[in-house]
Amino acid sequence: MEQFMHGFWVFAGNYWWLVFPLMGVAGGIGKSWERASKRRHERRLETLRLKGEIKAAQLAARGGAPLPARQTARQVAADERASTRQLLEKLFAEHDEITARWLEYELDVAKLIAFPAMSDGRQPLTAAFLRAKKTADTLRPASADAQLTEAEIAEYLDAVGNYSVAFDVAERDARRLRDANFSEVERKRLDRARHLLTVALDDAATQAERNLAYKRVREELDGLILISDEAVEVLEKKVAGQIGSAPAPAPGITPEPEPMRLPREEQ
Repeated sequence: MEQFMHGFWVFAGNYWWLVFPLMGVAGGIGKSWERASKRRHERRLETLRLKGEIKAAQLAARGGAPLPARQTARQVAADERASTRQLLEKLFAEHDEITARWLEYELDVAKLIAFPAMSDGRQPLTAAFLRAKKTADTLRPASADAQLTEAEIAEYLDAVGNYSVAFDVAERDARRLRDANFSEVERKRLDRARHLLTVALDDAATQAERNLAYKRVREELDGLILISDEAVEVLEKKVAGQIGSAPAPAPGITPEPEPMRLPREEQ
């Protein structure tokens, strides 16, 4: 519990504007935060271990302590690089995992309809997550072999930790809210869009039915949820289905219309 509270106050110091929104959903978010804090603590212990090995090797190379048998300064430098690479690879893996979880919402219209707060930058917790993502992406080294100072590594480690926590908190809140921030009329539009999307993705429906359902999904969501161009492309491919590999129609039979592409909404 002491570790949890320490992690909370560190986060509150960096993201003080989130303290009051967080208190409103403390019950569910507490567990998410505790899990994220545990991961950060484990990473820090690993970082300290690696730094200790590096420092010991450096001191030994400078004559501050006897070198292990047959170990040379070149080997010490190689061990240092290997330890740094190991730490960065772990951070890259966690960074990529969080981004992949975020893209599950960003590119899946069904998930956006179910949890619209995840795409709404006006939500404080979502906005905080997007800022944390930008920071982590900016501080990410080009590769695990990049030449970095200890300060740069520590800064990236903290950025990935904040990114992880911010995503967990934003996701928890979005799943709690669902469509609570919408009016009754808007909730009905979201519900219609959800049912229409099922038709648009139904392989048993005709292409004309799927096209029409897709068009109506976009109309229902217009002004409610901002869908990225990438999400639209993913959805259009799903609506199109296997039309590209369908056999040629028999003579005298008019083929079904191609999937219609709607104009992009102004961003």
